[in-house]
This record gives sequence, structure tokens and C-alpha cells, in this order.
Amino acid sequence: MKEYKVGVIGCTGMVGQRFITLMENHPWFRLTAVAASARSAGKTYAQAVEGRWALDIPMPQEAAGLTVLDAEADAEKLAGMVDFCFCAVDMKKEEIRALEEKYAKLECPIVSNNSAHRWTDDVPMVVPEINADHIQIIDAQRRRLGTKRGFIAVKSNCSLQSYVPALHPLKKYGLERVLVCTYQAISGAGKTFARWPEMVDNCIPYIGGEEEKSEQEPLKLWGHIEEGKIVKAQGPSITAQCFRVACQDGHMAAVFMKFAAGKAPSAEQIKSDWAAFRGPAQELDLPSAPKQFLHYFEEENRPQTRLDRNLEHGMAVSIGRLRPDTQYDYKFVCLSHNTLRGAAGGAVLLAELLCAKGYIEAR
Repeated sequence: MKEYKVGVIGCTGMVGQRFITLMENHPWFRLTAVAASARSAGKTYAQAVEGRWALDIPMPQEAAGLTVLDAEADAEKLAGMVDFCFCAVDMKKEEIRALEEKYAKLECPIVSNNSAHRWTDDVPMVVPEINADHIQIIDAQRRRLGTKRGFIAVKSNCSLQSYVPALHPLKKYGLERVLVCTYQAISGAGKTFARWPEMVDNCIPYIGGEEEKSEQEPLKLWGHIEEGKIVKAQGPSITAQCFRVACQDGHMAAVFMKFAAGKAPSAEQIKSDWAAFRGPAQELDLPSAPKQFLHYFEEENRPQTRLDRNLEHGMAVSIGRLRPDTQYDYKFVCLSHNTLRGAAGGAVLLAELLCAKGYIEAR
């Protein structure tokens, strides 16, 4: 396999740090350049994150000595150094949209963790096991941007990664309505308990914009391409409520689902579908893809955040407690690692898909 030179824009934040660690020993990708805001530019990466390293694993030595570039002022220099960039910047949405388009027009593909372009009509928002075919929209996006290599692709909101993969193989039974309550770790806000002491022994029943994302983004994932745009699906109808809870990592969801009259499968069939579910990520044997994407636990008290969030290097989804419901057909719980499968790891898997399909090429 070819080796790809990779940049990380927004390298100092928590998701940026995850990207840095995931590049260590990656079989395809080599970390070549890092960029952040002007206040970090000119420092070594180790200096830029001194006192701010938020992960429980050490900083890779290959990153420590890299000089941090200015993500805006040094864009042309960075674009010329790499084959593509991951982006995880902390800026206003309109500024992120402009920055990501700037890099795309400099012929540098961007694989983004940010939400700014998730609803841009010709930007694919991809979970590789679910809607890998949406990357075909890149051809239309390149025509709009006037680029040959450059484009933007994004991953979906981190909380979706817990429950949407579990729902996906069940849509064929006429899934009509879904109610989901998510219980989201503090790393989803880029925080640790040291930085957010008020979250210790606490639960906050509000995360700005999260419920709208949880209800609408799955419909783009399940949509289709039509006349150079991704048209969102009409259903199933989803209603969501989102809580911030006192966990460092791991987003859990309680899910209730209703099928069309007379079409609900048996619990045994649902478990069988989950066990059998594979997507293009598994079929292509992408380096970051979990071998078994959906894991079902028969134990009544699983999945648990501390026990199960790191399943298959944090890239699998854990499911449990499937049972009939008095108002819906079924209910269950599920869990994913929010900064791995949900954020940086999901973007790395998307980049692997884009490389395998020829949309990112080594120069």
C-alpha cells in the first residue's frame, strides 16, 4: 500500500490530539505537518500542548518535535507538504467553512471532524459501514470548487455513532419511529474533569445543538444522491434528548424503535442481523475497521462505559438489553467511544476509505 503524508489542522485540541496518536504506527498514513491557531504557530508541538495534553496515552515522539504552522497564514505551505489533512479546529462555523474550502481549493483534500460542512449539499457525511457510496458526490463538489484533487468530506456527529449503526440493518423492516436519549461523556466537549470540575458527580440535561443534530443528521446518512446533491431521507422520524454525564469517554444511548404495522422482526432476528452486519469498511479490510462492527451483550448489565468503550480499539459499537417495550416495539441500549469511533477514529476510517477508492492519491 502507498504511504500518504498527512497533516492535522487543529492539532492542539482533544480531537486533534487523538488524530496525532492515531497516526503513530498507522500502516498507510505518516504524520508530516501540524497546524493550529496563530498563538501556537512557531512552537514545537510538545511546547504547544504543554500542560494541555488531555489523553491517558503519551504523546508520540514523531509529533513532539514538529513545528506548528499557522492554519490560516501558512495554508499554502501546508497544502504543499501533504497528501491530505484532517481538520478539527475550534472556530466559528462560517470561519471553518471558509478555511476548509480554502484548503480544498489549494488542492488539499480535507477530512473533517467539524460540523460546519455537514449540511453542504455536495459534501459527503460518511460512516463507512453505512453510506460509503456517498463519496461519489465528491466529483460534483470538485466541479463546483474547480479542483482536481481538493475536496471536503466530513464525519457525522459523535453521538450518532452509538445508535445509528444499530438501527441501520433494521431499516429493511419498515422502521418508522425512533426515540433516543444519549448520555454523553465530557470529552465530547473537549474537556477533562480537571478542566471541568463542575461535571464531577453531575449530569447536565442540555448540550447545545445536539438534539437537532441527533434527529436530522441520520437522515442525511440515509439519503441519496440526486443531481449533484445529497437529498436526505424522509424517515424514520427521530426524536432525541441529550445529556452530558460524568464519564470521561464513551457516549451511551437508550433507544426505542417502532416498525410499520405487522413488520416488526423477532428479537432473535434483530440480534442475528446485528451479528451479521458488515459494511464496505470490513469488506475492504481497512486498517481501522473493527472486525465485528456491532457487538451484542447478553448480560443484563452490559454494555458499560468503562468496560466496553474500548472494544476493538474503540471502533466497535456495543449493544445490549434488547427487549419488548409497552409503547414502542423494542428498546435497547448501545455505546461507542466518542473520540475514537465518534470523532478522530471515524475520520481516520473515512480517510482510509477515500484512499482505497482513489479519491485521495499519494503525490
